[in-house]
Amino acid sequence: MKIKMLMVLVLAAAAACSKQPQQVSEDKDFNAAVAELEKAVTPADRFYALNAAEVTAMDAGNIDAARAYAAEHAALLPKFAKNWNYGNAVQDINQTLGRIALREKNFAAAGDYLIKSAQGGGSPQLNSFGPNFQLAKELLEAGQREPVRQYLELCGKFWKMDRGSLAHWLEVMKAGGTPDFHDHYTRGYEKK
Repeated sequence: MKIKMLMVLVLAAAAACSKQPQQVSEDKDFNAAVAELEKAVTPADRFYALNAAEVTAMDAGNIDAARAYAAEHAALLPKFAKNWNYGNAVQDINQTLGRIALREKNFAAAGDYLIKSAQGGGSPQLNSFGPNFQLAKELLEAGQREPVRQYLELCGKFWKMDRGSLAHWLEVMKAGGTPDFHDHYTRGYEKK
């Protein structure tokens, strides 16, 4: 099953690379991320630069670019399983694909991607500053509460410096409310 999944990801990345999406945008963050990606020479350079490229493409509304960058990033994941950026990559790939699924009204897939985004084992950034809650917020707005609850619980496995936020948000949800994720919608790539 894992080999089949890897083959699908490799084929998707190859297709994405052979047909690069339109990259000119009015969004300066996206353009800056694409410029960094274009400078990337080694697979490791691309592995790091793809984080910002996929997230800012999504924020700029360039779904094709976001999907292509996420596919390329996913294809690189196995090579970097022990890398400090692995958890960030898992987070960004799945958050991006989840936001795309949500725009396509595929709520089940969006929820699955949200949960997968918390299964990368953390990272220096995720462990201290915490994960991105943009997709969680969007899923709550769409009435999809269960995947958000699961996501919050999974985030507790690596985000130890949350200052009680996760427990508070879970309590708010348990009481039927909608948590305010404060400014945890970004990880530094997108506009605040």
